[in-house]
Amino acid sequence: MESNHPHFKLILGSSSIARRKILTDMGYQFTLMSADIDEKSIRKEKPEELVLALAEAKADAIVSKLQISECEDEEQPRVLIASDTVVVYEDAVREKPSSVEEAREYIRGYSKGHTATVSSVAVTNLKTGVRKGGVDRVEIYFNEIPEETIEKLIEEGMVLKVAGALLIEHPLILPCVKEVVGTTDSVMGLPKELTEKLIKEVLAST
Repeated sequence: MESNHPHFKLILGSSSIARRKILTDMGYQFTLMSADIDEKSIRKEKPEELVLALAEAKADAIVSKLQISECEDEEQPRVLIASDTVVVYEDAVREKPSSVEEAREYIRGYSKGHTATVSSVAVTNLKTGVRKGGVDRVEIYFNEIPEETIEKLIEEGMVLKVAGALLIEHPLILPCVKEVVGTTDSVMGLPKELTEKLIKEVLAST
């Protein structure tokens, strides 16, 4: 599998545990860097434009950090992956809930309803400066989510740390998911197929 190629180094520009797991599952070895950007300062009309702008801003912030140590091992291209995900509910973009009450309201809205995730990936070849980006959208349909389940999720706290308080892979939520049109890895923040495609594209430019 091409993912184990030793001829480039990979950097994941994210502190997300889910993204780390997905990239590991894809067979890659990588180092981690996180970007300190003010996400709230980046606003776009469409969710697809927003997530791509956020991923590119993260990539730019990491590239700036890396320029200090740019001289090391230039024969091997370094590839940086940055990404972002938002939840779209009734045409409104949902980011991380700002309070317990907002998280509760978000999850109640999904019960017997429908939402979508929009994930972006921006892959940069740090040797050539070539960057390729793309967006993936997944539609999610729910059965009823019992109030008791919502309270358990709130109490546990993980839903407070993710966009739209949406964790479809969570054991409490999984039985309430009616249908996913798309892939779970995309919902979790890193669409595998798109990521693989963009890595190949930026490496083809060397």
